[in-house]
Amino acid sequence: MSIQVTETAAKRIRMLMDKQGLSEGGLRVGVKGGGCSGLSYTFAWETAPRLGDEVIEGPEQTRLFVDKKSLIYLNNTVLDYDTSLLSKGFVFQNPNAKGTCGCGSSFTV
Repeated sequence: MSIQVTETAAKRIRMLMDKQGLSEGGLRVGVKGGGCSGLSYTFAWETAPRLGDEVIEGPEQTRLFVDKKSLIYLNNTVLDYDTSLLSKGFVFQNPNAKGTCGCGSSFTV
């Protein structure tokens, strides 16, 4: 089970970590109940993985921390960063999602 991080997302993660003074650690990504489609994506900056986390190494020496339960929903997902003027932000290309909401931050399986 894994998540792929694009070069664009990795560069953005590295820039944001540097901006916050986080030389170590990574981005925690996860899934929680809620949102207009039933499940929603979560993001948080962490200095170290938690016990039981899957640590995913990406480009630019970036790391994602993912709990085992979230990884079930995020397996084979691509984390990208949208650089368009109208919708800048991290986006998931999740093959497990059967439907998404208009904002793209929640999904159904």
